[in-house]
Amino acid sequence: MPVELPLGEGTVSVSLSDCDVTVCRPPGGDAVDPRTAAEAAVVDPHGPRLARRVDPDDTVGIVVTDVTRATPDDVLLDVLLDELAAAGVAREQVTVIIGLGLHRPMDEAEIERALGDHADLAVNHDPDATVEVGSVDGVPIEINERLTRVDTVLATGMVEPHQYAGFSGGAKTVVVGAGGESQIGYSHGPELLARDGVRLGRVDDNPFREFVDEAGDLAGVEFSLNVTHGPSGVLGAAAGDPRAVVRDLADTAREALAAPVADGYDAVVAGVGAPKDANLYQTTRAATYVVLGAHNPLREGGRVVIPAALPEGAGAGTGERRFYDRLSGAESADALYEEMREGYEPGAQRAFVVARALRDHDIYVTDSASPEVVEECLMHARESVADAVEPGSDVLVVPDALDTLLV
Repeated sequence: MPVELPLGEGTVSVSLSDCDVTVCRPPGGDAVDPRTAAEAAVVDPHGPRLARRVDPDDTVGIVVTDVTRATPDDVLLDVLLDELAAAGVAREQVTVIIGLGLHRPMDEAEIERALGDHADLAVNHDPDATVEVGSVDGVPIEINERLTRVDTVLATGMVEPHQYAGFSGGAKTVVVGAGGESQIGYSHGPELLARDGVRLGRVDDNPFREFVDEAGDLAGVEFSLNVTHGPSGVLGAAAGDPRAVVRDLADTAREALAAPVADGYDAVVAGVGAPKDANLYQTTRAATYVVLGAHNPLREGGRVVIPAALPEGAGAGTGERRFYDRLSGAESADALYEEMREGYEPGAQRAFVVARALRDHDIYVTDSASPEVVEECLMHARESVADAVEPGSDVLVVPDALDTLLV
């Protein structure tokens, strides 16, 4: 029976009739209305209500996620602005920073789609316009200079499985999204990423998460309003102290997204879809989540197959360009991995983890608009999923690979 997998904003039908196919879907959880959940979270937050944390004459900076996160930022921003208004903080006292990290800037149309009526408040983060606010573990913490001139810093965010942080969200939206190359380079560098506990789905005793949380304290992240999602949509919201928000929603996400799987598959077909399959940088998360997650279900030499649209090729941001340069300039995955263990520039970390995955497993990308980019980056391009899977294979299909925790 054909399986529908996400591809861009639509789907692609995949039929592997000559293979033994197992479809893995997480429990999924029940979807909630994002606005209703966000309003309830703000009324009953972790710690004091936002209205008790601000004064009427305060200036406020709110960092929101960028186009690579499917966060309902228009709704979350609206709820935060309503709460601020109730505390006497006027809209004109608020600046919104789009947390790009080292991704490309969003254009006006994208900002309007993301933020709706509040698009006029927003500016793209510039990683070259940062101010040092202290240090963690000897690493200078640099934050968007606009945020250093406001009285209160807030953040939206999506708490979803993350290769390094365990789950994203909380202070990460500010520390990485509105940070400088110093902490991005260290937090995504080989020294920290190689430490025990830096793992998909793990929050407690995770050195990456601990670093981000401590840096968030220095950046003054006072209050977060985050959501988590699954295949059915937004599953919940939480607000207040950033650490508690992440742990709250990580528990919700685990219940909805954890799926037990067996071992020994010849191939895993991993669905991504928009917005993550806009470029190869983001798309490869599916492969590394499978191979480097809590449970790799592939046999030795098995492959990951990902249908992805890739209208932006490798991607246009600084990090995406560094990712492409590293992979396209490498002789082999083994050589690149060993070279990058000595260090690399901020943004290139995705090339490092992809090289780590490629040492053991081939990655095939199908159905894309940029097959030449895929081939240049040590991976394989095919027209369809069927073309990328050997006949007679034992195949695990994960329709929503970025929202499924294989355990």
